[in-house]
Amino acid sequence: MATSEFADISADELREKYEEERLKRLRSEGNEQYVELKQYKDFDADPYTPLQPRDPMTIETEVLIVGAGWGGMTTAAFLRKNGVDDFRIIDKAGDFGGTWYWNRYPGCMCDVESYTYLPLLEETGYMPKRKYAHASEIFEYAQMLGRKYDMYENAIFQTEVLEAEWDEGAHRWQITTNRGDHIAARFFVICGGVLHKAKLPGIPGIRDFQGEAFHTSRWDYSITGGAPEEPMDKLGDKVVGIIGTGATAVQAVPKLAEAAKQLYVFQRTPSAVGPRNQRDTDPAEWAEITAKPGWQQERIENFTGMITGKNPPVDLVKDGWTELLGEDPKRPPRDDEDAKYLELMDFQKMQTIRDRIDEIVQDPETADKLKPWYKVSCKRPCFHDDYLPAFNRDNVTLVDTDGYGVERITENAVVVDGQEYPVDILIYASGFEVLTFYTHRLGFDPKGTDGVAMSDAWSKGPNTLFGIHTNGFPNMMMNSAIQGGQDVNFAFTLTQTGKQIAYTISEALGRGATKVEPSPTAESEWFDVIVSTLASYGAYFQDCTPSYLNNEGA
Repeated sequence: MATSEFADISADELREKYEEERLKRLRSEGNEQYVELKQYKDFDADPYTPLQPRDPMTIETEVLIVGAGWGGMTTAAFLRKNGVDDFRIIDKAGDFGGTWYWNRYPGCMCDVESYTYLPLLEETGYMPKRKYAHASEIFEYAQMLGRKYDMYENAIFQTEVLEAEWDEGAHRWQITTNRGDHIAARFFVICGGVLHKAKLPGIPGIRDFQGEAFHTSRWDYSITGGAPEEPMDKLGDKVVGIIGTGATAVQAVPKLAEAAKQLYVFQRTPSAVGPRNQRDTDPAEWAEITAKPGWQQERIENFTGMITGKNPPVDLVKDGWTELLGEDPKRPPRDDEDAKYLELMDFQKMQTIRDRIDEIVQDPETADKLKPWYKVSCKRPCFHDDYLPAFNRDNVTLVDTDGYGVERITENAVVVDGQEYPVDILIYASGFEVLTFYTHRLGFDPKGTDGVAMSDAWSKGPNTLFGIHTNGFPNMMMNSAIQGGQDVNFAFTLTQTGKQIAYTISEALGRGATKVEPSPTAESEWFDVIVSTLASYGAYFQDCTPSYLNNEGA
């Protein structure tokens, strides 16, 4: 392939550069390079809602839903719509919202258009304030959904499941919790969320640090001052370090830069950051968007089609996602020529990202360190208007670890390549577990028929039908990304799955069925569908830089 028009570098040289950067970041331990937040109890504590004392409860219900984020809430909403009112919804948080309960860091917002992201907008008639809703608005919307569908009367907050076992004689799931509760449920719906179990990097010395430290999903405004929509007024004399430059840091860094005396941004792998073009919702435009029934589903499907190579005739959303992922460079090529075309298109899209860095970041050395060298879908793309300009501030320093990560942490500093960077406050923007074992992320190990634990039943890999049902676990249903639908718009797939689960339960109750369980044959046939659909994508992700999208390169 000849040298492309977009840069003085050949395709072969780009492949070599991508591979060089990938190899720097490979870790033989894969996901084991991270540690659970709960290993450091002060990191895992809820800073938002004081624990409310209560007595243990004994409950019998038709449906127990675990998880009060979008998956659990939409399942509950559709149960209500289908006339199933006897359900309970349980969550470790102090309110509804799931990830939007926990993530209240400054600058936090949805990175997908709110008109397609917020579930059930047509049903609520709500108009988002901005094209990309801020976290505080999303949390308030979750609370509004909880009120609209009378979920609060069914909710059990600040509670975690410890054990769940199928009782064949009673045709019930028997569940115990960390608050001493015993719950018997005909149907057991697990909505553990896609990004709910926060993780820390396994950096030596985390416990040695004597300053203030927290994970972004447990943002402590008593330390920083301010509030999600207010300036942080306690950082003016503080040196702050933030570890991580993924989607969370891209949003938090600009706000920290405005408030801190000095900000060190510790980077292992740069994010690909395109323009956000945030704007307030125009009521006249909103009236046009929502004019006909079914508008939200149509808009969601149009967005999904745009980013998965289906190329609808009209782009209804017109944002960074549809521009960057339009035509879907990772789709299976039709032939060798198409493969070359897709690769060149991928190169061009990423070069546009790198060119934007040169246009915005004034210091050439910093600009070079911020450039991502991988394919467009190897890491979740980011879109932000203020992240790159933050590095033009005198009080912001990018500390690039050249792919190797932070070396260690001392009592008062972060060490990179032997150099100490003293900090008063250390913030971990290290993300969440995604592809670790399912029961590990849940925090409990369901036991199905004959007391077989899911960890044993799935020891060689998950087996499901539609990613919802699994043989040996009657009346248990899952709303997750395992062998199910996946989309950059997580709320869409969670809502669709919630709708299907609610339909299945209402049909089972209406027909008097005692058990809902797939056959091994059905699971095998569904697995064949998955393999035939996704096998051709394997080569794309196989040589990607490590991220949660490819199990950290494992």
